[in-house]
Amino acid sequence: MAQLISPKRGLVIGKFMPIHNGHIALINFAKSHCDELIVSMSYTINDAIDAELRYNWIKEIFKNEPKINVELILDDFDVEELPLPERTKVWAKKMAAVYPPVDVFISSEKYGTPFAENLGAECLIFNLERNIVPVSATLIRNNPFKYWDFIPEVVRPYYVKKICFYGPESTGKSTMAQKMAELYQTECVPEVARELITDNNLTAADFIKIAAAQNQRVIDKTKTANKILFCDTDIITTQIYAKHYLGNHLPELDEYEKVIQYDQYFLLNTDVAWVADELRDLGDKRDEMYAVFKKELVDRNINFISIEGNYEQRESAIKFFIDDLLISP
Repeated sequence: MAQLISPKRGLVIGKFMPIHNGHIALINFAKSHCDELIVSMSYTINDAIDAELRYNWIKEIFKNEPKINVELILDDFDVEELPLPERTKVWAKKMAAVYPPVDVFISSEKYGTPFAENLGAECLIFNLERNIVPVSATLIRNNPFKYWDFIPEVVRPYYVKKICFYGPESTGKSTMAQKMAELYQTECVPEVARELITDNNLTAADFIKIAAAQNQRVIDKTKTANKILFCDTDIITTQIYAKHYLGNHLPELDEYEKVIQYDQYFLLNTDVAWVADELRDLGDKRDEMYAVFKKELVDRNINFISIEGNYEQRESAIKFFIDDLLISP
């Protein structure tokens, strides 16, 4: 009678802060050497990246891999001062308490062998030299744009820098957002209100609808942006126009404003020619509206860069900032 062979259970551990292509290569290697794989993501309350977010990234990447089980474990047991053999013994005790018995431990770290021994498991080391996928989570955290190609698509939105072109009517925001997106081969978010309205006879419900649509467009475009996302407007602008046309503040818009945080604001001045269209009706109040826009940023303690001069000067100032942003850690 043939002897039944028990399924082999494997274990991979890590903080995955963030998960990157090197981790994915390790996990795929591990998957090929076992019938069931536990990917254990450890976390603390002080982690640089939220644990639930990291966990969801891993789940999304391996959502079509039924043999991979992604687990969360609170790292309240590590004793960094201990020598590695004793330290990994503490880890092994914790793992044995929370997971079923493990047959093989797969790792790209030097602690792999002593940890496996303490687990009573076989040890498989994958690319200890890190030359197959030459990256680390630390390198990515310190300079994500430099290591952009090593970041999985599901993780990239976390690192995308959102730039807001902000200011009164007819100051070149739309043109600048589109031009910068083309120049830096990325996405731009238009003023979505122009897709939803035909005149300025708006209700509170209209402004709330505009805010929801604007935020959703930013969220959607962030998923496909290449490092930088250029945005034509924001919810502060929606609130400004709600106050102007309705005569009162809409508290509902405050909640929409909290959803999206922009990494940099460019406040565009009114020192360019007014260009009329079917929605612009504040040509005689440009300086007054500029003061309102500026005050809203100041009141919120939001950092901004003032942009003025002709269109070439504006473009040059913005490019100078973006180029520096792309190379700075």
